[in-house]
Amino acid sequence: MIVLLSTGGTISMRRDPGAQGPVPSLRGHDLLGTVPGIDAVAEVEIDDWATMPGAHLTVDQMWLLRTRIAELVARPDVSGVVVTQGTDTLEECAYLVARSVRTDTPVVFTGAMRTSEDLSWDGPANIMDAVRVAASPDARGLGVLVVFAGRIFAADDVTKIDTHFLEAFGSAGPGPLGVVDAGRVFVSRAVRAHAPLLVPERPATPVDIVYAYAGVDGRLLDAARGEGRGVVVAALGRGNTPPPFFAAIGRWIAEDKPVVIASRVPHGRVGPTYGFPGGGRSLLDAGALFAGARRPVQARIDLMLALGAGLRGEALAGVFAA
Repeated sequence: MIVLLSTGGTISMRRDPGAQGPVPSLRGHDLLGTVPGIDAVAEVEIDDWATMPGAHLTVDQMWLLRTRIAELVARPDVSGVVVTQGTDTLEECAYLVARSVRTDTPVVFTGAMRTSEDLSWDGPANIMDAVRVAASPDARGLGVLVVFAGRIFAADDVTKIDTHFLEAFGSAGPGPLGVVDAGRVFVSRAVRAHAPLLVPERPATPVDIVYAYAGVDGRLLDAARGEGRGVVVAALGRGNTPPPFFAAIGRWIAEDKPVVIASRVPHGRVGPTYGFPGGGRSLLDAGALFAGARRPVQARIDLMLALGAGLRGEALAGVFAA
């Protein structure tokens, strides 16, 4: 049994004349009815969880979605879960589930870049591919996956790379795990070892991402500090910041609020390489944590989960050392 967990997104949209644009309209049964031959691949159960744009998902709603997925994979009759979702936040939801649910049962996220009224609607093909992957023995033990435009990605390695074209997702690291070709699932490489799970009662909020750029000062960091539980800095290059921004980071650390350094660059790791004020070495010496190869949105999720689980000090640093 494969469960199709429908949450909305472009894959479910039709044009609404009143809204002057597409809005979520189709439910799970509507989507399943557009995929001829899917019964020959697997028995599919529909779970209509929501009908909303991906851009509307809150942290609390993502956590509820994660909890629902955990309930489904715990059922002995469920051999896989396919989640249809809006692509705006798909990579964040998939990563959240990957970091907080461990199961050999495949969990596959997919969506679409076109609506059901567009000639190039990619929804039915993506659903068929996702169900094929979820039903494949080769997908067991791979963790949470994203299947899009015929390619299979690990949730901890996938990012949205285009705002409009059908091949909208790619890998910021070693590339896809495999492909779906002519109805067959091909897995070409193994996944890397899974980091320890982070399973709080709920994620800690608010945790913001503040971007560094040429000439940035500390105003945005200072504004976020009052209510912020922690902050992720999307730093320059290898993990560097201008001096006024660096000073604002110091004010977070002085209040014992964690600062995690990621990079706004899409590829590569951050590290304490440069010794100038605001460079990586000075950030490390000041007490900032480094996110490794995590992108800013991933570092934010890990920080929310870790703080929600009550991790501080060396335990929190250990999360980002992995």
